[in-house]
Amino acid sequence: MAYAKPKISIIGCGNVGMRYACALIIKGLARHIVLVDVDREKAEGEMMDLTHASAYTSPVDIIAGNYSDTKGSDLVVITAGKHQKKGESRIDLAKANIDIFKKIIPSIMENSPDSIILIVSNPVDILSYAAYKISSKPSREVFGSGTTLDTARLKSEIAKHCEIYSQNIHAYILGEHGDSEVPIWSRAMIGGLLFKDYCPICRKYKTCNMEKELKDIFKNVKNSAYEIINKKGETSYGIGLSLARITRAIINDENTILPVSTLVDDYFGLNDLYFSLPAVVNGSGLRETIKLKVSEEEKNKLVSSGEVLKKVIIDSGL
Repeated sequence: MAYAKPKISIIGCGNVGMRYACALIIKGLARHIVLVDVDREKAEGEMMDLTHASAYTSPVDIIAGNYSDTKGSDLVVITAGKHQKKGESRIDLAKANIDIFKKIIPSIMENSPDSIILIVSNPVDILSYAAYKISSKPSREVFGSGTTLDTARLKSEIAKHCEIYSQNIHAYILGEHGDSEVPIWSRAMIGGLLFKDYCPICRKYKTCNMEKELKDIFKNVKNSAYEIINKKGETSYGIGLSLARITRAIINDENTILPVSTLVDDYFGLNDLYFSLPAVVNGSGLRETIKLKVSEEEKNKLVSSGEVLKKVIIDSGL
């Protein structure tokens, strides 16, 4: 059977997978969507619910299927796995979800060996590396959502403080998507100006303690996922839209720079692990990774973040 393009398969029909599916439909990014979940009835229910909105969206065919139905996918997005519980770090999830990936990745490779694989399940950096190793695909075709959401949260917090539209802010959180993530303040910009140059012209300059405000902004970003989980049990809307943004860059061959979890090759002495760096995302996956020049303090924190992840990789037997 010939499928209309682009075809996107979503492995895992939990809240994150379905927020993503809904974002795909609203934004008209997919012509064919396949939902795969260990709970087939849930996948079928989600398919029915999404399909009923088709009168108000761009044309899209949605099916609840098995791995055989994912054949010929342009993009496979994995959100399946154990969920993060209250008080549990992303790293704690690693070993159990690697075992799950040892079943998922071969099934994807059997049916869509040429697809781009986007990892969302946590801990995303460890699982992106696991998917890369298990699949034996080029690293440019296997990457994770990384700190795209963390970066969006950072921009949102900066925008709120500075009273500037968030799309006029260029700033990144890099490293692990998790407790050791690093805000790159030395390269952060508003309207083409580095922070140190923008602050003196900001109307809050006389009453703002820049050092304290930056610490508070990052604290809010770093704690936001835990706070949301404590309040509502999960996070899904933000990551769903973040995934749609990555997808748009792939499907439209945009060459957009996004902070995704990618294979690290000789960055401050770090090698053979995945964490977030800015990368050019297009129809082939990742065209190239950008190795930012950062401050010495940020460099040390990124190295520490990489070492945290490297230890988990080794302890997991990957």
